[in-house]
Amino acid sequence: MKYIGISITLLFSILACSSKSYSQDQFPIPDAPYLGQTPPGSTPKIFAPGIVNKEKSTDLEGMFGSDMNTFYFVREGEEYGGVVTVGEFKGDKVSYGLAVIEYKNNKWQQSVVAKAASEPSISPDGNTILFKTGYIERTSDGWSQMKSLGEPFASISIMRSAISSNGTIYFDTYSRAMDTPLRYSRLIDGKYETPKSLGPQFGIGRYTAHPYIAPDENYIVFDSVRDVGQGSSDLYISFRKADGAWGPAINLGDKINTDASEKNPSVSPDGKFLFFDRRTKRANADVTIYWVDAQIIETLRPK
Repeated sequence: MKYIGISITLLFSILACSSKSYSQDQFPIPDAPYLGQTPPGSTPKIFAPGIVNKEKSTDLEGMFGSDMNTFYFVREGEEYGGVVTVGEFKGDKVSYGLAVIEYKNNKWQQSVVAKAASEPSISPDGNTILFKTGYIERTSDGWSQMKSLGEPFASISIMRSAISSNGTIYFDTYSRAMDTPLRYSRLIDGKYETPKSLGPQFGIGRYTAHPYIAPDENYIVFDSVRDVGQGSSDLYISFRKADGAWGPAINLGDKINTDASEKNPSVSPDGKFLFFDRRTKRANADVTIYWVDAQIIETLRPK
């Protein structure tokens, strides 16, 4: 990866690519955009029930790849490899891995991209997937082994990192004391700078985490537990000002946020839909991937 190929020396042994895949015959998908799903309006809908969000599986953290013909999501199950810690509850150790449904050889297919991996985010060009302090790159026959982001990221406790089109990495630095809000690090002369805070508005409440950064960095979406809100973790957005500073954290409102826990936002590469998780129980005991018209972003943008 041209952005983070500098100072990378560590390999993570926890990830391996799986040869196991499933054909369209095992989960019929209409030959249409968005896995054949009818797009939602301003009210969130469950995304692709029975394909993703299957009745007997735990699926979360969904996102489309740059070509819109690949949908990535984290799924629980033994075939997804070793035990990993997911979420802000450090005791929650389950078997998760990254799966993909992609249109390949004239049919939809599902396969395992990365074992023992969670909290993914994909680069705007679709060729790199970040996991906390690691990443994988697209190769001619699949995906690489896990590589380390190196410093300054490797020594920081990160739940989710995300990268913009110009290579700037945004990430959370989880702490129950909220002494480390959302940060970013720019690639300068081939090296990532010392991370900087986005501002005090990102260090409020019990935690602020799981950032999604717009490719051109004009807005950032994240989840946060605050005294004001709909109840539990809510989705917030901040817009970048003309002078480069970040505006206030704006709650996405009661059409998106509920008394359940909304987390892990992403926006489809075509800019049309916002994806997020909704949990109705602690951790991932009952979690569902939703999508909604991304026009909500423009309605909240300061005039």
